[in-house]
Formats: sequence, C-alpha cells, structure tokens
Amino acid sequence: MWVKVCVGLMAIALGLLHHLQPDFLEAAQDYLSSSLQSISPGVTPSHPSLEEALSATWDALITAPATHWGKVAVGVNACVDVVVSGVSVLKALGLSPHAGGDHLVLNTQEELAETFQHYMQRGAAAERFYSDADSFQHISRTASKEPGAKHFVGGNAALIAQRLTTHPNLEVLLCGPIGPKLHELLDERIVVPPASLKEQDEYHLILEYKAGEKWGSGQAPAASRFIFSHDLSNGAMTSLEILLSSLEEFQPELLVLSGLHMMEGLSQEARANRLQEAATALSDVPSDILIHLELASMTDGDLMRGIIHQQVFPVISSVGLNEQELLFLSQSSSGPHSALPAWSGIPDVGIVSDILFWILKGSVDGDSALTRVHFHTLAYHILATVDGFWGNQVAAVAAGARIAGTQACASEIIEPSKVTLKSPLEFSTSKTDMGPTARVSAKEPVAVWKKGGVTFHFTPVLICKEPVRTVGLGDAISAEGLLFSEVKTE
Repeated sequence: MWVKVCVGLMAIALGLLHHLQPDFLEAAQDYLSSSLQSISPGVTPSHPSLEEALSATWDALITAPATHWGKVAVGVNACVDVVVSGVSVLKALGLSPHAGGDHLVLNTQEELAETFQHYMQRGAAAERFYSDADSFQHISRTASKEPGAKHFVGGNAALIAQRLTTHPNLEVLLCGPIGPKLHELLDERIVVPPASLKEQDEYHLILEYKAGEKWGSGQAPAASRFIFSHDLSNGAMTSLEILLSSLEEFQPELLVLSGLHMMEGLSQEARANRLQEAATALSDVPSDILIHLELASMTDGDLMRGIIHQQVFPVISSVGLNEQELLFLSQSSSGPHSALPAWSGIPDVGIVSDILFWILKGSVDGDSALTRVHFHTLAYHILATVDGFWGNQVAAVAAGARIAGTQACASEIIEPSKVTLKSPLEFSTSKTDMGPTARVSAKEPVAVWKKGGVTFHFTPVLICKEPVRTVGLGDAISAEGLLFSEVKTE
C-alpha cells in the first residue's frame, strides 16, 4: 500500500513541476523512474534511462551519406596482436613492481615493467618500441603461453581495413607486412597485393588491464592497454611504396595511412630520411584521392614536428587522433595549451576545441589540404571540419561514438545496462576566447558550434562498464566516421 501512496505523491509533484516549469519534466521523469526501481525492484519503469534514450536518438541520427566511398586503399602497419593480461605476463617474467617511470624506448624487462606501471596508474594507452630482439622473443613466448592469451588482427591499417569491410559495397585494399597468420585472420574480402605477403608475421604484445586492477602500489583508474613490439618492417614503413604503387591500378577515392609512429624505433637520421621519402611519395598521390592519416602514441617531438610542418599535414585531408596524441601534437609545436603537462581526468572540451581549431587553421605554415579532424577520447568525440568540404558529420560523429560502445562490450547494439555516461553535458567551447556554452541531452546528443570557418560536432560516448577488449577502438572509431562521411564536391 505504501508503495502506491509514494508513487501517487510523486506523480502529483511531477504534475505541479510540469505546470510551474515545463523544462524540468524530463529530469523529473528520470528521478521518478530511478525512485521506482529503488523502492520496488519488481516494477519496470516506462521511462527509458538516459543511456537508452541517447542510444535511440543516435540510431535516428545515423543516416547514410548521399554518396559512398567505392574503393579505399589502406596501409601500412599490420601485424598479429597477442592480447594478454599485463599483470599476469609481468608476474610470469618474474618482475616485481617498482616506482613507475616512463621510458621512451624499452631496453630491458625492468624498463617494460616501469613504463607499464607508469601508464597503468593513469589509465592511459601507450605504445613503445622494444630494442632487444632476443629479449622481446622471450617475452613473446612467455605471453603466448599465458592462459587467456589470444591472437587478433593488429596494426592500425589492418584494423581499419577490417572495419571498412563491414560496408558491403566497399572494396578495400590493404598493404603491409602480411604474414601467414595475419593473412588467415583477415577478412577474405580484403585485397592484398602479392608484394605485401611475407613469410613471417610481425607480432605486437598488448598488455591489457582492467579498471581497479592493481600492480604494486599502482591501481588503474580505467581499463586500457600498453602496447610494445620489436617491429622492424612496420618501423621502416617498408610497405609504403607498395601501397602507393598500387593506387594507379586500384583507383581508390580515399587513401587511409597509418604507421608513422612506428618510425620512432629508427635512428634519428634514418627516421628523418624515411619521413622525407614518405612525404615526397605522398605528394605525388593524385589530387582526386583524399588522404586520411591515423595517428598513434608518439614520444619524439622532432618526428611530430616533421609530420605537422614539413612533410605530411600539408598533403592530407583528414586526421584521426586521441587525447594523448592531441596534446603531444600541440606541445611539440608550441600550440594552444602546450604548457599543460598532461590531462587531468576527462579532457576539457574547451581546451580540446582550441587545439583542434589551431590544427585546422594555424598549425601549418602556408597552404594546407587538411580540412577534417576526428578527435576521440573515452568520454566523448569531436569532429571538426573546415566549412564547405565535408557533409553528414552529425551522423559520422554519432556512428563513431556508437561503435566505441558496441565494440568495447563486444555487442551488436548498445545495451544500456552495460554502459555508462561520463561526458560533460554542458561545457564551454573555448578556453582562449571565452567561447559560448554548448549542451547535449538525450533528445539532442550532438552539439554543433562554429568558429572562424570551422564547424565542430560533439557527442558523448556510452562507455562500456566491463570492456571485453580495448585494442583497436580508435581505429574502429575513425573507420566508422569515414564510412559515414560525405565529401562535398564543387
């Protein structure tokens, strides 16, 4: 009886609130639904949760572009990922936790343990080169023997190609060092040039950890992973020339390039020479083929500055990156907020927006073809585009956010009970010029604002509470965003 009385009183209160303040209705309904669940678990609320309502609105917003890509060429980093529990592997190697410290290149198992702990304590993804081939082989064998170790398609290029093949009418070409195991794992619809087939695979070790997992005194605030390898083929981008030489016959509309970060394993001189060779080759790509660059974790400022100013940014149209890469990009070139040493919690939207605007409008001296940046972090995504070049970006940013939730939970659709919302729903759009405040809600989950000829599209992410696999989310997000993007032609 008392349950019915409580519900009746709450309903009366809801009616009065609606009469006095109509905008408060949605919030009051959310409160009523949660109260019903707490006082009477057997009662199923009719009002959907915020997560469920947001997901349903996304589904309505995610519409196909008027024109689709017909052919996409992808390269050049590809490998086999060995995915395993990081803490378990370190214990199996007989390593003990010490004070975490970041090493730009890993030379010993002890440096591996220290760098793993450094990033695990922050819940941040990172990638490093392991310099000792024999030691890496020993670690690889140990990791492969661990219970639960799994082999997957790896490398940004291969993962993006895999995601692109979900579009039934799209032809995808993949160039990279593709050995027998990787070829077996790839979707059979992916076209692989004979010159890309290798006798041996390149292996990358993916040390995953869960939110709350401990290693010594460190505890992970969020689930993520630490990646390392002794990968010389991808490090030298040996497949780039194969990729570019395949364009004339394949005739793609879009070229997706990744793997530049792997060059950090080269000597400084070799890295500079290889980047110059890559830039020269990319400048010869026909102008009717758009180029998207997918960045990944980097630590070398000279390499990043070369990519931004001299070699790569001037010839690409689109770039995808996460919060670590975005801040390092600005730090390397004294961009906006470059004095910020690291993000504290969820990246501030205003700061992110300032850096994205700078990338599109001020980071490259002279003419630049760059017109689109797809930024993704755990809690939200932003697509920033120069006006007049791209369409269907509301659908593109929503599709990228949706795939982040489904792939992390290994589900076909968003399951509201398995996800949570941590994104700000109201925020300043700039920290440098006191930009206007933007808001999102379940009914309007994509916020749009403009600044100086650039349009920004923001949407929250429904974060998987217990992610099944964290590797490759950024690649899937960027690929999905590209699948729903439309190029505007004059």
